[in-house]
Amino acid sequence: MSQRLFDRVHAFLVLLTERPVSLYAAAMLRIGYGLLYLVFLLREFPHRDEMWGPGSPWTPELAKEMFEQSGWFSVLTLSDSRLYFEVCYATALVICGLFVLGWRTRAVSVLFAVVVTSFHARALFMADGGDNLMVLMAVYLVFTACGRRWSLDARRAQLQASAGKTARPGGCGLRSHLGDARVILTTVLHNCGMFVIAAQVCFLYGCAGLYKVQGFKWGDGTALHYILNIDLFRPWPELSQMIGGHPTLLAVVAYMTVLVQVAFPFVLFSRLKYPVLMLLLGMHVNIAVLMGLPLFSGAMIVADAVFLPDRFYRAVGRLWRRTVQRTGLMGADAAPATAPAVVPTQPGPAGDPNPSRARCPDGPQ
Repeated sequence: MSQRLFDRVHAFLVLLTERPVSLYAAAMLRIGYGLLYLVFLLREFPHRDEMWGPGSPWTPELAKEMFEQSGWFSVLTLSDSRLYFEVCYATALVICGLFVLGWRTRAVSVLFAVVVTSFHARALFMADGGDNLMVLMAVYLVFTACGRRWSLDARRAQLQASAGKTARPGGCGLRSHLGDARVILTTVLHNCGMFVIAAQVCFLYGCAGLYKVQGFKWGDGTALHYILNIDLFRPWPELSQMIGGHPTLLAVVAYMTVLVQVAFPFVLFSRLKYPVLMLLLGMHVNIAVLMGLPLFSGAMIVADAVFLPDRFYRAVGRLWRRTVQRTGLMGADAAPATAPAVVPTQPGPAGDPNPSRARCPDGPQ
């Protein structure tokens, strides 16, 4: 029994320190949140001054006064100049675009977190709630290796590898040991970051479901009826009125919503998570359309992508390449086996017998 326990602990440590998990899911989070916030800033471009600028009813002085109590910080309040605000807004758009493309992701991810946090803190009462989750995810993504897939960084690394410019120097010097320590540290931070993201989503769904269980309106199945009749959340009154005319259907959907949210953390390690994720996708699409909360729904849909395995994203990638080739958008004469890979291969785990990687006798095995 002690040997089995030791083997499991050893396997866990190897997984934690040598194998970055869910790299495609991390890339999906990067692209999703970067694109979502870019669209959000572009959508609010005509209203930027009223929401975050010097002409906002929530003045920079009021924001700074709240910062003293809440501990928030925003680069938008460093100056009351309109020119400064316009430069910050344009810079935020550029940072979001670079984050989506995955250019110098390590540094740009920090800037993206600063952008999301600054705009959120500047106008806490102006958004629909989806930016609360985006602030958390932007901070978590700083610690992940979200630029190793589907990014310009991955493309550059692949080109350098094909040119033979990425071979690690051999030897037993301090530089070699520091390089090994850096690889281990980045892997540990990435794996821990992905775990925290998954745990955050589980807590969110679990708490939302448990809070609904305590509500009388959710208990008798009438909660959705009252939600559809709130003028503030009725972008399509005729559609809401038509759906509200089916009370039995609304009661079934209400009970199903509570059940799915409460059960979500308990089905992650079974195949039931896939139909549950499909139900959650439908729920968020309905929230975006019927309640007019696209930012919140988009943030939740992107967060759910963390639970899809890498083999799913690889299968989608293969399907996309075949579809593109069949439609003639790519050269029909190019053989799939000879097409250059968009994503570089990952280095093998420490201890992998690779003659091209010289290791020290006393180095980590």
